[in-house]
Amino acid sequence: MVAASREFQIFAKPIGAACNLACSYCYYLGKQSLYPEGAPRRMPDDLLEQYIVQHIEASVGQTVSFSWHGGEPTISGLDFFRKVVSIQREHRPPGRRIFNGIQTNGLLLDDDWARFLAAEGFGVGLSLDGPKELHDRYRVSRGARGSHDQAMAAFNVLQRHRVACDILCVVHDQNVLHPHEAYGFFRSIGARYISFLPVVQPGPGPSTGVTSCTVPAQAFGAFLCAVFDEWLQGDVGRIYVHTFEEAARPALGLDHSLCLFRKTCGEIPVIEHNGDFYSCDHYVDAEHRVGNIRETGLVDLLDSKEQRAFGQAKLDTLPRYCRSCEVRPMCNGGCPKDRFIRTPDGEPGLNYLCAGLKRFFIHSRPHLERLAAESRRGQPAVRGPAIPGRNDPCPCGSGRKYKKCCLGK
Repeated sequence: MVAASREFQIFAKPIGAACNLACSYCYYLGKQSLYPEGAPRRMPDDLLEQYIVQHIEASVGQTVSFSWHGGEPTISGLDFFRKVVSIQREHRPPGRRIFNGIQTNGLLLDDDWARFLAAEGFGVGLSLDGPKELHDRYRVSRGARGSHDQAMAAFNVLQRHRVACDILCVVHDQNVLHPHEAYGFFRSIGARYISFLPVVQPGPGPSTGVTSCTVPAQAFGAFLCAVFDEWLQGDVGRIYVHTFEEAARPALGLDHSLCLFRKTCGEIPVIEHNGDFYSCDHYVDAEHRVGNIRETGLVDLLDSKEQRAFGQAKLDTLPRYCRSCEVRPMCNGGCPKDRFIRTPDGEPGLNYLCAGLKRFFIHSRPHLERLAAESRRGQPAVRGPAIPGRNDPCPCGSGRKYKKCCLGK
């Protein structure tokens, strides 16, 4: 059994791009066009077992982590995920632990789902864009009905069954204008883990070249600064905001855990419902299809020259403007999918969000450096984005990541 040469996280798509919502900003719904009409849309049982076995064999370390995405993965059905954990148990090597995470809009979650997720130790990422008027702006059904009430029902049932739940807030052109309302809402419902994901979509905008729902770069920077200031005043160590944790890592002497801010990428590929392997969730297209796990082993796809070249290109194409930037260690050019504008001197490849990200990093840096220094001095009142980070080894010695072990206990 040969493991991959590096750690990885795969977004497994058991139902492909199928979804029970029609969110206006969704970048994945259109991926259904890659597969012919009438073809099976759910991962078949034999392929599911093949994938799980290959994933376990390729994994580095004691904990084997699976990430179930879509589309909307719960459409696969609760029995499908019962089968997932049954196969995992059958093939789990002695002494290793298996962890499952699932990203969902929550529409199908009920007590049966929550009991299962709690019993099997799943981590859940729930998509929630703020209070009702902000969430329902884009997260709608095919009949244009808002989904906030259903998402909140899902959050409440997860809380009731004590299922670990991260909030994924997509930041778009509307909620970006209301940072205090959005963050205040998450605080009011008792959210402890929040990720802010900006919408960036190249498009037909006559002056900006982006779609209307795309977040303006400067407004995104202002949003992060406003939320950071509010978090700094009373929520350090109580609420964990992923962007803030990542921004703090250079001051803590740690490598970035989030692919957006790493020097290179390529460690988070996609397995589609038919076994196709793509370089990244944002590059599911014919050009970035590396192979299929029915034909080529997962470990060979992960370590293939195509996948490594994809990840290395992030660093190799970084503009000169970015290489000399004062906050480069906090950013490293951001996600390659967003690098489609020009630098002030005309070089291509600058991140569309550069102005906003730079504003936030410069604003937050002195505060994060202070928190990092306090953490190194062992002041327990200051935790926030402190050592250990959520993706670092747990200090209890379990060998698991902190977020999958003692974080929150």
